Order: sequence, then C-alpha cells, then structure tokens
Amino acid sequence: MNAQPIVVIGGSAGALGGLLEIVRQLPRDFPAAVLVVIHVSPDYPSRLPALLNAAGPLEARTARSGERPMPGCIYVAPPDHHLLCQDSGLLVSRGPKENRARPSIDVLFRSAAYTHGPQVTGVLLSGMLDDGTSGLWTIKHLGGHAIVQHPEEAEHPSMPLSAVRRVEVDEILPVRGIGPSLLRMVRGPEQRGEGDMSDQERRRVGVEVGVAAEDNAFGSGILGLGPMSTFTCPECHGVMVRLEENGHLRFRCHTGHAFTAAALLSELRESVEATLWSAVRVMDENVMLLEHLGKHFGEAGDVEQQQTFAREVSDMRSRSRSVRELALQTAEHQHEVQQAVSRAEQMTGPSDPRSDPHPAPLDQPG
Repeated sequence: MNAQPIVVIGGSAGALGGLLEIVRQLPRDFPAAVLVVIHVSPDYPSRLPALLNAAGPLEARTARSGERPMPGCIYVAPPDHHLLCQDSGLLVSRGPKENRARPSIDVLFRSAAYTHGPQVTGVLLSGMLDDGTSGLWTIKHLGGHAIVQHPEEAEHPSMPLSAVRRVEVDEILPVRGIGPSLLRMVRGPEQRGEGDMSDQERRRVGVEVGVAAEDNAFGSGILGLGPMSTFTCPECHGVMVRLEENGHLRFRCHTGHAFTAAALLSELRESVEATLWSAVRVMDENVMLLEHLGKHFGEAGDVEQQQTFAREVSDMRSRSRSVRELALQTAEHQHEVQQAVSRAEQMTGPSDPRSDPHPAPLDQPG
C-alpha cells in the first residue's frame, strides 16, 4: 500500500461552507494531499477549485488522470466524473454512478482506503441520504481514520448521522475542530494497524474499485459478490446482487450501478411518481385523439360515431383525473415522509458513537 498520508473529504447538500472553513484552517505546509468530492451539477463547470483557492493557502485544482497527489495540494473531482486513487496516481473516470451520483463519495473513499490503507483520513460533511457511509466504513476497516461533521451543525444531517450509526468513527466534530484534527493526524499520526477487513471483503472492495474505474463490471466477477436480489437496477434495469456490509445492505447491478438501501428506496419512490405522471400523459393524449376523431366524424355527418367518441372522451377524462389525483397524493406523501425523516434527524442529539448511538450536543465534550 502507498505510504503517503492522504485526506479525503466528501459532502453534498450544505457541505460547501464547512469545506471552505476546513480549508481556511490548513497551513501552506500541510503534509498531505487533500482529495475532495462534493456533489455538483453535471451540466456546468465547477467553481469549487476557485472557491477553495480563495479560501485558504493551499493550491486547489481539478483532478486529472495520471497525476500523483502532492502534499499541500487539493484535488477536486470534475463534474460528472468519479475521482479515484490508484497506486500509479489519480484516476478520473466516468464509471457507473453510485447512489445516483457521479462523482461519488463512496467511490473516492473506497479507492483511497484500498490503495493507502492506514494512511487515509476520511472526512464526511453535510448531505442527504447516506453516500459516504460505505466508503468511511472501508477506510476504518483498512486501518484509516474517520471524522464526521457533527450532525447538529450540519445543514443536512442525514449523511453524518448515517455514518455515526453504522461506522465506529473516530471523531464527531464541528467544522471548526476538523482542520486542527487533520493537522494533528498527518503531522504526528498514531500507530495504526492494517485494519480488520477479511480477505473476502478486501476482494469485494477491489472489485468495486475496479468497476468505478470503468473496468468491465460484467467481467469483473461482480455477480459472484453476493446473492441475486429480486430488484432490478433503476438506472439500467439490469439484475442486481445484494451486498452485505457490517450488517447493512447495498445493491449493485451487473453493469456496475450501486445503491444503498436508502438510495434504492428513494429511486423507486421517484419511479412510482414518474410512472403515474406518464400514465396521465398517455390518457390526456388519448382524450385529444378521441376529440379529434369525434370532430372528424361529426363534420362527416356520422352523429352516432361522434357520440361514441364523446362517451369515450368523458370516460377517459374521468380516469385521467383519478390517476392525476393519485400522482399528486403520492408526491405529497413522499414530501411528508422526507420532512418527517428530517425532523427525526434534527431531534436526534448525535458523545462517542462507540458507546452511544447519538453524538453529544455541540456544547458538550464528546
């Protein structure tokens, strides 16, 4: 494994402010490379490197395949590309999406742990759902160090809370404490072992890293990593295998797309709503065609056929209204569920996660 210390930082919604504050805290002679994945729109160039350059003394730039990460530099994943660590240097790829995201936090964290082992420190910031949890678990079990932004501080606490609940993280810190902690870790790192990951789990991690690097997922042995599931991939409708990691389920299809259970559920809920609106569209198109035909037969003097089409129009309009109401109810229900989840997360006072599943409030030591 690579002996160079490396810091990987991931975040999504609400993470930018925290990331900029961390960068302000790092000195010019920071002795580790910093790799960053923030979920951004795939349709526009990212301003993140410029913002990071303005925030602190470290040089920030968009990562490029083949370059070796240098201490004191920040490398940012380009929009719509994964950022991975390899023994030969960085890799920027358009491999399959993970948790509907490219770049994916899990992809960066997992690949850094696989290549750098105990030399990796992972930082997970604000965001929705649970991207980053699997990657942070991999960092910990390959000997690395895991830091999570305190959920009470995070604008969107879902990602930090997911990591706290599923990973034996080392520190749960407000943003103001993360920079100093990173400096302590890379300047005088504690002695760490190689982790406690089994050979079977290492093999699975290696396969998943290879898939994200655009290797052939079907030929990588991915279908042998777990039992076949009853679900099809929402991205490509391919068959999916069920992966179990620390007692928690994930899914990956034979073309490489990957989902946590929460991300898969979210995708399926959106699919239900989209299907209902598609049905409304088809019914409305039927109404337009039936009206056109009725008018045609009326102009031709065929009153009986015109009335037949008029009855069909009335029936189809009624069906369309029913399905439209169901689609609106489905969307409203999903919104209410998401609000309930957010409220529950905000009420959770996430002390040390190894002894308590809820971290201490920010005004208490923890």
